[in-house]
Amino acid sequence: MATTAASVKPFTPEETQRIVHDLQQPAVFLNMTCGWPVLRWTAEHLSGCLGDRLVRFRLGKKEQTYAPLFETQCSYVEAKLAQFLSWTRGQTGAHVGSFSAYPYSEYWAYADYKYIAMLFQDQPSMFEDVKWSEFGFKERNGRESTLWIGTKGANTPCHLDSYGCNLVLQVQGRKRWHLFPPEDTSKLYPTRIPYEESSIFSQVDILHPDLRKFPDFQKARAHTVTLQPGQVLYVPKHWWHYVESVDPITVSVNSWIELEGDDVARVNEAVTKAVVCALKSASSDDNADEWLNPTEEGVASHNENMQYVNLAVKACTQRQKSVQHLKLTNDPKDTRPVKRDSSGQVRINSDPVNYSAPVFSPFGPYLIPVLYQQEDTPDTMGLTPKDPEVKSSRNCVSQTHDVCAAAPRTERTSAVRVHQGKHECSPGLTHSRPCDRGDGNTQDSEDSRESIHTTITTNDLLDCLVHPDVIARVTELLLERHGGRHRSTTTLQL
Repeated sequence: MATTAASVKPFTPEETQRIVHDLQQPAVFLNMTCGWPVLRWTAEHLSGCLGDRLVRFRLGKKEQTYAPLFETQCSYVEAKLAQFLSWTRGQTGAHVGSFSAYPYSEYWAYADYKYIAMLFQDQPSMFEDVKWSEFGFKERNGRESTLWIGTKGANTPCHLDSYGCNLVLQVQGRKRWHLFPPEDTSKLYPTRIPYEESSIFSQVDILHPDLRKFPDFQKARAHTVTLQPGQVLYVPKHWWHYVESVDPITVSVNSWIELEGDDVARVNEAVTKAVVCALKSASSDDNADEWLNPTEEGVASHNENMQYVNLAVKACTQRQKSVQHLKLTNDPKDTRPVKRDSSGQVRINSDPVNYSAPVFSPFGPYLIPVLYQQEDTPDTMGLTPKDPEVKSSRNCVSQTHDVCAAAPRTERTSAVRVHQGKHECSPGLTHSRPCDRGDGNTQDSEDSRESIHTTITTNDLLDCLVHPDVIARVTELLLERHGGRHRSTTTLQL
């Protein structure tokens, strides 16, 4: 039988896995999912598969706030997918179930982080519809994947994932991704409140940034791409990302891939969890906020959290000793890392990348890099507002495949400065306070002086204590002092 053109993939599984290991920037794979049954997973199709099963949706109001809408601030409903679809068609009453309290014109809805293994536990044959094995990850399918169903405007707050890298398949509709490199972490103003294991959130509303509060965000390098159905986005380790649905209904499937180095990241997360839970569980006048993300299963005791720290350190040091032993003995056996959670417990179905293949340059018509793009200035506080829907034109690098990858431009230059009492806007000069009004009013200066003396809250303290750079140093100290390499107590220069 003749092989059809659609069945020929541009990369072999071995080549794809090598790309995932070597690539240090986001990229879009084209023509890799032809023939995957999961491409039939539209919301309508899934509604028929799930029937009367209830699915939890997160709802957010369609309003501009100049602050991220975290999951702790959202509303939640449980409904059938059929009711969700009726709601998106403008129906009301019994047809939409729990959605009846939320007008479609005012809210977006998102069924996010839905583990396919749990959602379709009674239909395990559906796991085979997702074929990550064609990306070089043997036996990885829907069982190790997550489902996302949303309406236009549904979004995930800007964050980075502590573990692994990410492969995202777009099934229905389009999603716009705004990605930022790990080197821009300080410009994204990281926070661990709300707390979620393995997620570090940004305090910045990416589309409507408050530049008076977060002036360095202007220097952040946004890599923007609109992902189309059938395309797969590769998100490298520790790349920040804000994701928003741009079509009436979107469906995506993703899988997080284990990477070498995640053992250290799990120590970071165990330490972070112990510190956050200890401080936020303490009785305090300023600890009344909703600090725990709804994805977490409650607050662990300090005793439990310290057990997690010890297990994570033990697992990490065992892994390091094993790698070192293999290097010394040239043992050819498989050295792939096992998948563990922050407690150090081994997870099943670990499927890390293989590191032995040589490096090669993969970019071409079927692998498109997502490049740094200077977009039109978003609707900002502190600068001249612009319509957030107005976006700069993008280079469509392939009309055939219709993937819009951002073209490189110069760094953000629009800024505001104060000049001898006159309102003057000029490129290349940033300032963290608004312009003087030109009428001698110095209220902004008084406000600035007052802000210096604001009370430090528990969350302010945590932003320093569990800052990624601080936690990384704490992890180094723990591994040095308790990991078997340096058992004696020594004084280190911090």
